[in-house]
Amino acid sequence: MLIEKKIPFRYVFRKIKNDVFRVLLFSIAFHLLKLFFSEHLPLIPFQLPTILGISISLLLAFKLNQSYDRWWEARKVWGAIVNDSRSLVLQLKSFMNEDLLGVEGALAIKRLAYRQIAWCYCLGQSLRGLEPIAEKQNELLREEDLSFIRTQSNKPFALLMLHVGDLKELHRKGAVNDFQQVQLDSTVVRLCDSMGKAERINNTVFPVTYGLFLHFFIYLFLVILSLGLVETIGLYEIPVLTLIASTFFLIEKTAKHMQDPFRNKPTDTSVTAIARTIEINIKQVLQDKNVPKPVPAEEFYIM
Repeated sequence: MLIEKKIPFRYVFRKIKNDVFRVLLFSIAFHLLKLFFSEHLPLIPFQLPTILGISISLLLAFKLNQSYDRWWEARKVWGAIVNDSRSLVLQLKSFMNEDLLGVEGALAIKRLAYRQIAWCYCLGQSLRGLEPIAEKQNELLREEDLSFIRTQSNKPFALLMLHVGDLKELHRKGAVNDFQQVQLDSTVVRLCDSMGKAERINNTVFPVTYGLFLHFFIYLFLVILSLGLVETIGLYEIPVLTLIASTFFLIEKTAKHMQDPFRNKPTDTSVTAIARTIEINIKQVLQDKNVPKPVPAEEFYIM
């Protein structure tokens, strides 16, 4: 996720350099055609690129708005994951009859809490298309848990299955009563629901044809605008057209990146930083001495 720091020019330019270079080439080509073959260039009424520019601006605004909606929905999903992860551990601490189970009860709380931390990291890795079982999960999970989830295709869902099994066993032993079991199950269901929402966002492709047509229309607009500017401002057409093209392509690239909030890019949802925050909060609830520091920001973004 981008943070409130100055974004390097090289990062911005790298996103649009190929498109701007193409625009620069045909801008120079139209200017040379005007110098040597002016009679062959069609006369373009300035109203035509104006109407096209307004139409494309509206389409870009619509795409940017839809992309932001996807990005914001992803952020809200992870906000719910933060709340429910904290709630699960607080409920365990509050509900558990540790006098009945003794040391076993404390170990059960720690096991479920650590597994919940691992679930957050695992879900973030899975959404980004990375290895779900990373070094962090190996530190937090028992070997029998790791052996089980390795056999499952959906690793985060497998961790929730282990949650349900442990909660059922605690209820059988009388460590939690019927009402408390319902509350804990409701929290796990909400976590599963949030996971499903994140997977839906990640697996639903933004309409490809919409992006392709919009990209084509931007080029069409720039070609027509270039022909019109050649006849009106001459050599200044090259820098003016390049500047206008950069504006349109930057907005288009911004919308394209925001529509995929889990693609492991600087513009995506900072799932690693959020998972680290959850780990810090849960370990502080457990009064764990090994509390990590928040994920440090990169140059202009946080992952």
